Amino acid sequence: MTKTLLRRVLSYATPYRKPIIGMLALILLNSGLNLVSPLIFRQLIDKVLPNKDIRGLVYYSMALLVIPLLSGALSVLQRWLNASVGEGVIFDLRVALFERLQRMSLHFFTHTKVGELMSRLNNDVIGAQNAISNTIVNMITNLVQAVALLAVMVSLDWRLTLVSVLILPLFILTARKLGSLLREIARRQMEMNAQMNAHMNETLNIGGALLVKLFGRRREEVQRFRERAANVQQMGVQRAAISSVFMMLIGLVGAVGTALVYGLGGWFVIQGTFTIGTIVAFGSYLVLLYSALQGLSSAPVEFSTSLVSFERVFEVLDLPEDIPEPPQAQTLVDVRGELVFEDVSFSYEAEGGTALSRVKRYGSMENVAAVLSLEKEGGTEEKPQDETPEPIYSEGRSQARAVALEHISFRCEPGQLIALVGPSGAGKTTLTYLIPRLYDPTKGRILLDGMDLRQLRLDSLAQIVGMVTQEVTLFHDSIRTNLLYARPNATQGELEQAAQAANIHDFIMGLPHRYDTIVGERGYRLSGGEKQRIALARVILKDPRILVLDEATSHLDSESEALIQEALKHVLQGRTSIVIAHRLSTILAADQILVFDRGQIVEQGCHDELLHLGGLYAHLCETQFKLTTPTL
Repeated sequence: MTKTLLRRVLSYATPYRKPIIGMLALILLNSGLNLVSPLIFRQLIDKVLPNKDIRGLVYYSMALLVIPLLSGALSVLQRWLNASVGEGVIFDLRVALFERLQRMSLHFFTHTKVGELMSRLNNDVIGAQNAISNTIVNMITNLVQAVALLAVMVSLDWRLTLVSVLILPLFILTARKLGSLLREIARRQMEMNAQMNAHMNETLNIGGALLVKLFGRRREEVQRFRERAANVQQMGVQRAAISSVFMMLIGLVGAVGTALVYGLGGWFVIQGTFTIGTIVAFGSYLVLLYSALQGLSSAPVEFSTSLVSFERVFEVLDLPEDIPEPPQAQTLVDVRGELVFEDVSFSYEAEGGTALSRVKRYGSMENVAAVLSLEKEGGTEEKPQDETPEPIYSEGRSQARAVALEHISFRCEPGQLIALVGPSGAGKTTLTYLIPRLYDPTKGRILLDGMDLRQLRLDSLAQIVGMVTQEVTLFHDSIRTNLLYARPNATQGELEQAAQAANIHDFIMGLPHRYDTIVGERGYRLSGGEKQRIALARVILKDPRILVLDEATSHLDSESEALIQEALKHVLQGRTSIVIAHRLSTILAADQILVFDRGQIVEQGCHDELLHLGGLYAHLCETQFKLTTPTL
């Protein structure tokens, strides 16, 4: 634990100085009230009852009623202040984390599990909050009570206080030994529970449920779940039994101390040097002292755990921005749409360094390496790529390589359509990701109207570039909400115009709730063609100056493809467009065709020019686009 970490942790409590000071004051008041009741019992036993003092009996009885009321009211106020601080810290941390994550590049999200991000935003944030609002408060409360109790006990009788303290080593040793055993059992129970939850997560989501049904594995999955649920059950029973033994032994240790105190105190009473009321009060203080010391003995472990959560949160907050925005970033106005790639190279390996460290978080599903087989993580060491030069094009060769793009240079004039063609994995999609700055080039630069993309405001660039990916993503919400994500202030008429341009309006109007129909997680209730046309409508509504489009239609039926084909005529018109082409009609309409192979532009030109070259483009036309003649 470093002082720097501790100072940073405490800095999150700084905005809540006043409620924290209020809590400390309430802790002192409550601790003082807890000291009064045993003294009242001593007065009742030693003076009021022997002297038959009715007035004193009434007063002290009323005091025994008022003190719990005051203590309860103070506890409620303290809890309210505590919750205000705790929830405030959670709010601050969550907003800071979410804001930071929103500024991370696509590379970060492709290398980080969603479950890990959720754990940072939920589990770790709550753990960090516990350090400030619970652990520290409990430590202070127990410490104040222990010191106050020892002071009062010494004032009553130093000999009985010494006997009470002598039993503490046995008390602490028992708590540590059984506490560590109980923590180990709890850890194993959380691991078993994580395995069970991971199995549920894998088999009850849409994809998993579909696989189980298609392969007829219902009985096997039920049996597998039964085994894991049984493990959780067994660990739960074992934990409950050990907890009972733990509490029993702690009680016995406390009983030993109590027996010694009452035995010695009773001897003092018989000898006439101690009153009965004093020993009753001393016994009450002893119970409170042991409770406070038990809390203090477990506080360091709890506080260290909470600080680990803070470290996980700070790791995210301290991540460097791999897509930085310069302090004097420019905003584009009157965009023409000229796009220029100047000797651009890109490697995914070079984008490393912003991933989160792997966290061994007990009870997290993210730590279950293989959900079904429960095999441990492992794998073979990655072999270096063969750096032997290869010919520019060799039919049927692998596209696997270390560098995704190499020396890419081309110019797209305003309003032009550039078609990207090439084998799967050749680098076409990677190139499109560089245009909206989902990634930055490893070498070279990309210019928009003569300005380097790195010098532009990210929000400004996002308004100018529209993108439709092959894998369409829709939120689990209404069609209206998904469309308005492009332009929140769009009117109903503008929504319908965009949907009509994308050939999806008639389909939407045929749905029971029309534009308010919920599309389901990632649009699962829609077909591939319907999702793609909604994505096109969303881009039309955005009205970007530059359009990046992966027009994949291999998974669509002929009717959906024809509707999308018609919609594309409206979408591409008058825009600077970069299209990964999957149909011959788009290629023929292109102003320029770029042919990719292993991350390089191997051919460039118009359709007729490339056909006559007889190279990769001609081969793709023959195999993918079903063109067997040299000309059209």
